[in-house]
Amino acid sequence: MLIVHVHARVKPEFIEAFKQATVENARASVEEPGIARFDLIQQADDPARFILVEVYRTSEAPGQHKETAHYQAWRDKVTPMMAEPRSSVKYSNLFPADEGW
Repeated sequence: MLIVHVHARVKPEFIEAFKQATVENARASVEEPGIARFDLIQQADDPARFILVEVYRTSEAPGQHKETAHYQAWRDKVTPMMAEPRSSVKYSNLFPADEGW
């Protein structure tokens, strides 16, 4: 399992549009066989900050995800909404065991 936290800070005027576009992308993403979870969370004390928690079943799955039409549409839609470039941090799964996903 590969867990990726994508950090995004959007311009305040785009908060709602970003949430809508990202939920749409997440709904399509969880249908991909290589994705175990795809969560969107919003920072409580700064609503312009978000984290996408992406849990991939294989190391190839993130690349396959980026080839999908829904990801590419999301990327193109939200890029102008960003207050700064998105960043990501990769993690390895420890618990629950991979089979628990």
